[in-house]
Amino acid sequence: MLEELKNRVCKANIELVNHKLVINTWGNVSGINRDKGLVVIKPSGIAFNSIKAEDMIVVELETGKTIEGKWRPSSDTMTHLEIYKNFPEIGGITHTHSINAVAFAQAGIDIPVLGTTQADYFYGAIPCSRELYQHEVDKDYELNTGVVIVETLKGRKIQPLAVPGIVVRNHGPFTWGSDIEKSVENAIVMECVAEMNLKTLLLNPKASIKQYVLDKHYFRKHGNGAYYGQK
Repeated sequence: MLEELKNRVCKANIELVNHKLVINTWGNVSGINRDKGLVVIKPSGIAFNSIKAEDMIVVELETGKTIEGKWRPSSDTMTHLEIYKNFPEIGGITHTHSINAVAFAQAGIDIPVLGTTQADYFYGAIPCSRELYQHEVDKDYELNTGVVIVETLKGRKIQPLAVPGIVVRNHGPFTWGSDIEKSVENAIVMECVAEMNLKTLLLNPKASIKQYVLDKHYFRKHGNGAYYGQK
């Protein structure tokens, strides 16, 4: 079942290791088949260097019920499902605990847009969610992590493919994209710009970027007038 999707999800999870975004079992990638209402995700607690496509777990989008797979799905499955349910344009989700992005999550602040590197991928600051309340942690923690992500994006009126990622307060980054591979690419970029911004703010706490420069770099890669790269 969904063999091609399993292969892509497995490969995407391994890419997290190749780009040094995860250690041990800290992270996961998922992909969705919306026609079938099914999501493929990494199994819980299985080392990245040992996973194979056949280890991937297939779950129902609406219920989270396991449809196929010999392992338990990632403990973050309900977070992924909540994001998928609310944003039909999303085709893949990546979660890591990459060091620099986590630093912003633990500090409880947005990753500000300070330069053109971030502007090429994120049309503005990468938001940090509020912290979860105790009752949200005590019951349905992973689901409520998804709820607070959705709440942050909708509350700030953020288009998820324009700002394809978030840092969850005290937790870490989630990124997404129109497909699985794009979600991983956005995770790589988020970690890179988080490191750049930490160093920039140490040198100049008042660093900023002009809106017109942000606009230029974002829209030359995105939208009807995009001209970056090859046709």
